[in-house]
Amino acid sequence: MNVSSEKVDLKNLSPGELQKFLVSFGKERYRSTQILRWLYQKGVESFEEMTNLSKKFRKELSQISYLSTLSPLYIEQARDGTKKFLFQLEDGNRIESVLIPDKTRLTLCLSTQVGCAFGCRFCLTGKMGWKRDLSTSEILNQILAVRKTLPEKRAITNIVLMGMGEPLANFENTLRAIELMHHPDAFKFSSRRVTLSTVGLLPELERLAKEHIAFRLAISLNASDEKTRSQLMPINRRYPLKMILEWCQNFPLKPRDRITFEYVMLDGKNDSAEDAKRLLKILKGIPSKVNLIPLNEAPEIPFKRPSEEKVRQFQEILMKGGLTAIIRASKGQEISAACGQLQGKPPP
Repeated sequence: MNVSSEKVDLKNLSPGELQKFLVSFGKERYRSTQILRWLYQKGVESFEEMTNLSKKFRKELSQISYLSTLSPLYIEQARDGTKKFLFQLEDGNRIESVLIPDKTRLTLCLSTQVGCAFGCRFCLTGKMGWKRDLSTSEILNQILAVRKTLPEKRAITNIVLMGMGEPLANFENTLRAIELMHHPDAFKFSSRRVTLSTVGLLPELERLAKEHIAFRLAISLNASDEKTRSQLMPINRRYPLKMILEWCQNFPLKPRDRITFEYVMLDGKNDSAEDAKRLLKILKGIPSKVNLIPLNEAPEIPFKRPSEEKVRQFQEILMKGGLTAIIRASKGQEISAACGQLQGKPPP
């Protein structure tokens, strides 16, 4: 879509920013509520569809703003029902989103960046390097585009910001998108239905403690000692495990809330009984649960997936020690849609 750079993409505005934008050219505050509902609840793609706004108002809006959209280039479906959506952005870059069905849930995994700068050694997205951040509208348009493909009675129940990129490295755009995910006039997702996953960017985690936007937090841990984590995740050299865990100890969680720690299991690297016992020790006192993720193998990744028996033994040690530990089923592996496999490439 070629749009004048002077025009504002309304989907890049928070509810407060939209209200100020409308007031700045003489419109009533309540108009922002009407527009939010059209954009995110109805999913309209043109001003003409906003039928409770006057024709004059719609024309004025079209002169100063526009509505961006995304359409999938490809949709692949795995045997387990997982769907991967490939989107091409206006500048030609590509991102992926993954829709994961479960018995009672339909979870959408969103991307927040094109590529990723953090180079975790078990993740294919990191091998792309970082190209750019997504705008707020590019994050939200993934939800709208996927929702359009669903049968009438099916609805996305959960959002996870675990796709391509590091959400906290795109702080403002990601948090603005999350605000709209929760907002009663926009997507209306409960705070317990939105999860943000991070490698642990400490300055941004500290900023989070001052924000009032609620969501579930998942920290990508993947090791129980500094040396191993630094080998797997270069970011650990800048923000060591010790500092991340201290922040977790002090983070003001709401009652009943817990921090999720994600632990990608690599054969012979971080999957021993000693690793499990050390993990128990370092997480002591933090309201938490652990998601164990057996590695999704790829030729470019220099690690192997541990045996099911080793994964179960690891889980058993954690649970006997009082930790909630869940083995996360990796869905969509055959279409490269599982955790750590997104690269923004079309199917072969």
